Amino acid sequence: MASKLRITYKKSSIGYKKDQGRTIRALGLRKLNSTVEHNDSPVIRGMIRKVKHLVVVEEVS
Repeated sequence: MASKLRITYKKSSIGYKKDQGRTIRALGLRKLNSTVEHNDSPVIRGMIRKVKHLVVVEEVS
């Protein structure tokens, strides 16, 4: 079974580059403290790396 990642939006993207806000939206995060789950993949990992200062990531088994 593929592992999943739980991503929580913790810090506002206001004041950062616009592409970081668009990455947050592309991950499916809309409001602060919202949470989404994605399958672990290199694409998702790259998006998380770009906004790692704005989100909290947990691995879900």
